[in-house]
Amino acid sequence: MGSYKDLEVFRKAYKLSMEIFELSKSFPPEEKFSLTDQIRRSSRSVCANFGEAYRRRKYPAHFVSKLTDCDAENTETEVWIMFAFSCKYISQVQFKEFSDKVAEIGRMLGSIISNPEKYL
Repeated sequence: MGSYKDLEVFRKAYKLSMEIFELSKSFPPEEKFSLTDQIRRSSRSVCANFGEAYRRRKYPAHFVSKLTDCDAENTETEVWIMFAFSCKYISQVQFKEFSDKVAEIGRMLGSIISNPEKYL
């Protein structure tokens, strides 16, 4: 099996994290230590935890545990996107686009969590 970087879920999560980074540059300065840092951290953490999980495939329970961490961070990212929208830092179109991407990543992670044997 190849690298975690070859898996579509990782590529999508990484791309979303970079899109969030670019978008968050436009958030107001007073959000630097709350919304901006938090949304960047959680979106990046999906990717970092996925890399860790992939390296732990030898231990199925640990693999799934780390994947659930990914899923939790993905959900946290969704919550921060909701705050960005409610605070009017992003448009309805951007909100839908980012929410759809988070949901897709969540479904992909859920599929791996439900069928880890394909990745062991």
